[in-house]
Amino acid sequence: MKDRFLLAQVTDMHIKAGGKLSYRVVDTEAMLARCIAHIARLPQAPDAVLFTGDLTDFGKREEYENLARLLRPLPMPYFLMAGNHDDVDAMRGAFASHRYLRQCEKLDYVVDDFAVRIVALDTSVPHKSPGYLATGQLEWLEETLQAAPYKPTLVALHHPPFRTGIGHMDEQPLTNPEDLEPVIRRHPQVERVLCGHLHRSIVARFGGTIASTCPSPAHQVALDLADDAASRFVMEPPGYQLHLWRKGHGVVTHTAAIGEFGGPYPFYEGGKLID
Repeated sequence: MKDRFLLAQVTDMHIKAGGKLSYRVVDTEAMLARCIAHIARLPQAPDAVLFTGDLTDFGKREEYENLARLLRPLPMPYFLMAGNHDDVDAMRGAFASHRYLRQCEKLDYVVDDFAVRIVALDTSVPHKSPGYLATGQLEWLEETLQAAPYKPTLVALHHPPFRTGIGHMDEQPLTNPEDLEPVIRRHPQVERVLCGHLHRSIVARFGGTIASTCPSPAHQVALDLADDAASRFVMEPPGYQLHLWRKGHGVVTHTAAIGEFGGPYPFYEGGKLID
């Protein structure tokens, strides 16, 4: 088993088809292509990429076909999860070779091919924005975590199990985080609870570990911490996250900004700090 594992998390791509813009503003297709190219240029290639939901805008067959085309250049394995904008049947149809998508009736699965386990939970509810975990899913999670109590694990779900303070997003939460929390707390091998949905980088304590959300490679939810915050988005720098696990050190998370920026420039010249 390797002593190091690097996972790229990409979320909330909202891919459309036929050149359509999301919300008539965002070219999500072009922005995902830039994200994939950015990942391919990383000095350390991720071992895998996890896409944590809202893969498409309306869950249409042609949107998933377009997504499959955009993901084709990835040289490493990648894994897909459902969000509230997705359609599980359409996902399974477009990604028929992804056998992990059929491990359970819901789109729950475990990936055990790496030094770190990935356990994915499907919080999507058809035609609804909030998320939910059924009793059977929580029982499956308990059994899955019990099966490998000493292996570091990442649990991933689209809807974060905590309130964020962004009012309009907190109106479409995971509706039963109190059912998930004790399951996570009973299993200290869970290094992180990784989430999407918020189009921002947000961190909270949950179940004795850390839960976090990830920025989108496209648009971001506006940073407005009012209870009555309006439902709006902004074109802040797009991004994704890298979760680095090293034996004896646990998981460290980095947020990567996608774009063209100056540098890298040296701090030192001739062994001295540049003045």
